[in-house]
Formats: sequence, structure tokens, C-alpha cells
Amino acid sequence: MDEKFEKLDLRAELLSNLDELGFTSMTPIQAGALPKVLEGGDVIGQAKTGSGKTAAFGLGILNSLDVKNFNTQALILCPTRELAEQVAVELRKLARMMNNIKILTITGGVGYNHQENSLFHGAHIIVGTPGRVAKLIRTEFIWIKDIKAFVLDEADLMLDMGFYDEIMGIEEQLPKKKQTLLFSATFPEEILKLSESVQDNAEKVVVDSQHHEGDIEQYFYLLPSHKVKNSSVLKILGEFNPDRLIIFCKTKLITDNLTSFLKENDIKAACIHGDLDQSERTAVMTKFSNHSLSVLVATDVAARGLDIKDLAAVINYDLPNDPEDYVHRVGRTGRAGKKGKAYSMYVEAEEYKIDQIKSMISEELSIESIDKLVDSKEYIATPPMETIFISGGKRDKLRPGDILGALVKEAHLEPSDVGNISILPILTYVAIKKESVQQAITKLSEGKIKNRNFRVGLA
Repeated sequence: MDEKFEKLDLRAELLSNLDELGFTSMTPIQAGALPKVLEGGDVIGQAKTGSGKTAAFGLGILNSLDVKNFNTQALILCPTRELAEQVAVELRKLARMMNNIKILTITGGVGYNHQENSLFHGAHIIVGTPGRVAKLIRTEFIWIKDIKAFVLDEADLMLDMGFYDEIMGIEEQLPKKKQTLLFSATFPEEILKLSESVQDNAEKVVVDSQHHEGDIEQYFYLLPSHKVKNSSVLKILGEFNPDRLIIFCKTKLITDNLTSFLKENDIKAACIHGDLDQSERTAVMTKFSNHSLSVLVATDVAARGLDIKDLAAVINYDLPNDPEDYVHRVGRTGRAGKKGKAYSMYVEAEEYKIDQIKSMISEELSIESIDKLVDSKEYIATPPMETIFISGGKRDKLRPGDILGALVKEAHLEPSDVGNISILPILTYVAIKKESVQQAITKLSEGKIKNRNFRVGLA
């Protein structure tokens, strides 16, 4: 089929926006799924994170939206808070030429009162995690009678996290007449059973869910014991100097300890795991996305769902028990046609895991002793940006143009000194080139944004 968006029966404003965003050709999952989504039938699609599947279901939802009806018309479930926020951001980008579209994120880690107040004013689309959405449906704060699209994103991960009962409980309360779209990186038996339970004659769309051969260089290092893992991480960093990477660990305690170790060695690192509250997770992920951190240390909560662009490498501090989890971890790098590297450490007792991975990816693995890497090389990569906070956000009606204008006018920065601008409800994060960050903080603290004073500091 023709892979141009313009050949689809999309609203004129959606096509204009896609053209302005530079999205002219569809990705494989979009080309396979979007025409079927636009026809209104149920679809089950297989594709990895970062394949463009948000647009595959998002454009279909936006195309059929009744803008004048502020009751919820589409419900999208995601496994994690981070993925829900990313999906909402992508949908807002796709909808920016449609007037007055309200897209609300409903997840745990945020106070009920705030979400209940937001729901009181209505939302065309809700993106949320199953537990919190289920509770707000039970308390009737989410009005479901007008929902005509139900999306399960990263469905296999939701099942892995134990959300089956919540998903089924939500689905049973939704209108019987609706379109149900299910997307999953893998199609285990449980996913096919879920599809049979919630979908009606769903059309299956499967695209290449693996990286193309050669996208990711994979290295495996045999360690004499677990005790040398921290020093081995320094060896790997010193030898290869990736500018930005994720290190995957199996427990929250290990992520905390490794992060402290890296900081003691003057490496800009932060961790993310389930014990952090939402504001902490948002700050860490924003700084990492802004190129203000070199290393993100994470449990498998970040293995899927986080679409981080231009990630140079991943390190498996601990090998996962499931070889599929290994594939998802290393799939964070080498994306969008770029090259990536994956470094994995293991001890002799874990050789069976190496055999499982080898069978899974059907490739010969490069295995060496960690002793082949020298101790003397230092990790010299440093983040090019710093992230500042501004004590105002959407509630203060701040827009990216207001922030950029103040940085240019008040702080005398060049537009090229400013990176990502992330405006949250009561806070804004801005990436600034390292050499200009102190000037930005000083001048903005003394000056005004939209004729108002705000607190400004280093995030």
C-alpha cells in the first residue's frame, strides 16, 4: 500500500499538522494498522516501543472525535505512569491544530483530589494506568457512557504487572459498542486470550518487532564474582565512553547503591524505580531526556514504555531471568536507524541465561573476561545541558513561547542555548546549555515572565 499519510481519509487539520511536523511517510505499524483503525474495526497490533504505534491509534481516535462533546470519548490504558505521560504528550502533539482538545493523564502517584477536579471539567481523551482508572470509574468521576474507543497499549507488560483483573473490570463497564485496539510487543498466549475476551474479530497486524541486524553491538563480560560489578561498570564506561546510557538492575536497593557509587566517582547519574513519587520520577526523566544526566540507573520499570531518543548504550548490571526482558532492555538503544551498544555482565553461575539469550536472538555472542578492560581509562563524557526549574506552569498559563521569549529578552540567551521546555501543571523544566545556565537562573530570577516573578533554580 501507499505509505503516505495524505492518502488516508484524515481530517485536514491532522494532515496539515503531520506535514508541519515532518511526518510524511508512515512507519510499518502505522501503514499496517492505521487504515484498519480508520475503518472502525478492532485491531491487535504487534510492534515495539518507538515504532510509531501511538500515532497508529492516536490519529484514528482524533479523526473520529466529536470536539464539541467534552465527555470522555477515548480511554487509553498504559502499564506505567511514564508511558501514559509520553502517550499523552504525543497525542497533544498530533492534536495541536484541533481546537480545544483536552487530553488528561490519570495515574497513580498524583493526588485524587487534583484528578477528580480535572475530570469534573471533562476530557475528550483519558490516558491512564489501570489501577487508578478503575478506581475513578468505580467512584463515577470518569464518565464512560460516551467512550467509543478503548486502547490497551503495551498490553503484554500490563499483564506481566498483574493488571488483568483491572483491565477486565474496566472493559466490562464500558459501552458494549466501541472500538478496541490492543498493541503489544509480543504475542504470548495470554495476549491472544485477552484479545478474544475484549475484542470482536480483531484484525491482526504484525510488523518486525526486532532490531535490524547490526543496529546494536552486544558485548558480554564474565566476572569472577558479583562483588566486582561496580568497578566493572567503571571499566566499561571508561573503555567506551557512551554519552548517555541506561544501566538496568534487578532491585530498587541495587539501583540506589549503584547511583550513589557513580556520583561518588563524579558521574552525573540518577535512578528511577517504583519507590519514587511522581514528582521525583518526572524530574529524573526530564533531566535525562534533556541531556542533563549521563546515566539513568533503572529497574525494569524503564525497560519498556520509555521512548528515549538517541540513547548511546545500555548496561545490564544484572541479567534478567527472562530472555525477552533482555531484548526489551537492549531495545532502548539503536533506534530509528541509529547504532547502539549493549554491555552485559554475568558470573559463571548465570551461563544458562547466556544460552537462553543466544537462542532467543539466534546470534553468536561476543563473550570476554572483564579483565580484558583496563582500570586506568576514565569516563570523560559529560552532559552538554543543565535543567532549570521555573515555579510556574500550565495553571499560570505559561507557554513555551513565553519561556523562550523571557530567556532571550531577560536573560540575553541565544535561542540555540535553549533545549526542551517541559511545562507541567505547576512547574516548568527547561534545558539550558551548561555554559549559559547560571546566566539564565540569575537573569530570570531578577526579571519577569509574562509580567510576573517566578522562582528559578537548578533542577
